[in-house]
Amino acid sequence: MTKPPRFDLPDIRLFIAVAEAGSLSRGAATLPLALSAASARLRQMEERLGLSLFDRHASGVRLTRAGDTLLEHARRIARAASDAQTAMDALVSPERVALSLWANTTANSTILPAALGRYLAEHPYLDMVLVERTSREVIDAVVRGEADIGVIDSDYQPEGLTLLPLGRYRLTVLAAADHPLAAQSACSFRALTEHALVGMPEDSSMQRFVDKMAHLAGLPLHVRARAPSFAAIARLVAGGAGVAVVPESTGQGYRDAMGLVLVNISDDWASRELQLCVQRWETLTPAVRALAGYLAGVD
Repeated sequence: MTKPPRFDLPDIRLFIAVAEAGSLSRGAATLPLALSAASARLRQMEERLGLSLFDRHASGVRLTRAGDTLLEHARRIARAASDAQTAMDALVSPERVALSLWANTTANSTILPAALGRYLAEHPYLDMVLVERTSREVIDAVVRGEADIGVIDSDYQPEGLTLLPLGRYRLTVLAAADHPLAAQSACSFRALTEHALVGMPEDSSMQRFVDKMAHLAGLPLHVRARAPSFAAIARLVAGGAGVAVVPESTGQGYRDAMGLVLVNISDDWASRELQLCVQRWETLTPAVRALAGYLAGVD
């Protein structure tokens, strides 16, 4: 007698994400899913299967022989599910739909692109315009109806809009390998402000938050240079202009590509949250409600 499946589609998607990322935290972030929830789900999946799927080590995870065997089948299952969804979507929504999503720089550099990419792949009738603005500008665009969905920092609590959690990210310090901070695994914000910084434009959400933390702590900031993108900031850091505060997942890419170093910020506020903002839920079109629900992980 055939045994019933011991995993479901969310298990399969999480397993593939972690296997491809080589890291539980990076794999969970692409879904997005909280690290604790992702870890518990994988453990439960392994217990149901009676097999270890990953060897866990300090720098990430590696597939076991069982995990390597499952990955081939998991990818086929995921493709089949995507094909089925595409076929059903074509029956329900044969007309093309265009949506506008406004997001701040941090969202576009961390959680959002991977999640949107998967959703668009599964919904071929949907077209997307993605606009990058400050959180304040994003809120105004949603209020005006110019943006269907906005992504903003959790510091903002605009009245009259529906707010949904998107995911968490952590701020870290990006430094050149020969910088004095590079030898440390972590530093306080107070210690960070003793060094020259490379920052973003003053009106960016990220820079405004860093400036606010400095003001509340009564600490001076020496922002030696400003750049409009994390890529430009990384190049300035590599050149020795100073250190920068960046999202950890963004910094990992520049660390690997440019030989830079990431240093944890020990202050509690370094753990940050992004949220979606939309018009009142009951007024949303089915397409907007579906995308917002998908990004927020709600039905």
